[in-house]
Amino acid sequence: MTDKHDLTPLWEVFIRPRNGLHHRHVGSLHAADSALALQAARDVYTRRGEGNSIWVVRSSDIAASDPSFAEPNFEPADDKIYRHPTFYDIPDEVGHM
Repeated sequence: MTDKHDLTPLWEVFIRPRNGLHHRHVGSLHAADSALALQAARDVYTRRGEGNSIWVVRSSDIAASDPSFAEPNFEPADDKIYRHPTFYDIPDEVGHM
């Protein structure tokens, strides 16, 4: 017997609580298409009026890094000193940066 979820795509749901903030992943759901995914996301994840923007992304369309490569992907790039310009003298007139 085939599970209905085997045939229905999985969608990742992101909600932005208000303008100026970033979208945050809130969960996943199964839906036949993007319109139904948006409707289901609204019904499931914004029942109390939280959020002003919803994104749904088909899970299969997300490319993710492999956790086994975390060290080379995220270690500091000490050989690229321009990424951390601690060697610049900042004039007092500039203030806090």
